Amino acid sequence: MPADTHIDPSTALRGQCLCGAVRYDVANAFRYAFICHCSQCRRATGSAFKPFAGIEREALRLTQGAAHALIYGDPQAAHDVHCGRCGSLLYSVVREGAYVHVTLGTLVDAPDIRPAAHIFVGSRARWFEITDSLPQYDEFPP
Repeated sequence: MPADTHIDPSTALRGQCLCGAVRYDVANAFRYAFICHCSQCRRATGSAFKPFAGIEREALRLTQGAAHALIYGDPQAAHDVHCGRCGSLLYSVVREGAYVHVTLGTLVDAPDIRPAAHIFVGSRARWFEITDSLPQYDEFPP
């Protein structure tokens, strides 16, 4: 992440990995939030789904532990950023590098946004039942 990002510290949200080695700040201005049930998100999180919120890449700044950040995937294209110590998935760089999908479980502070829908339910884990009333889409929402 560029060091000269423009994040208002008075409204920034804090996030971190499980062990605390990697920490970040992100603007509380997410554009969208979903709960993804695709097989890749399940494998990356070890869970039935990945709740995430999307925001412009420059709105997230690593504040500690950049040397411990582990990139999985192509650093010049779509990739995931994990903690190299504990393995926590912190965020994914997507949409040709323009956005990050922040895993909501890594936020220390509560964001204003809430997930709007379940996506990729066509490939959800068959052992997991979705019980809330959010809209469900087999792939991306229309």
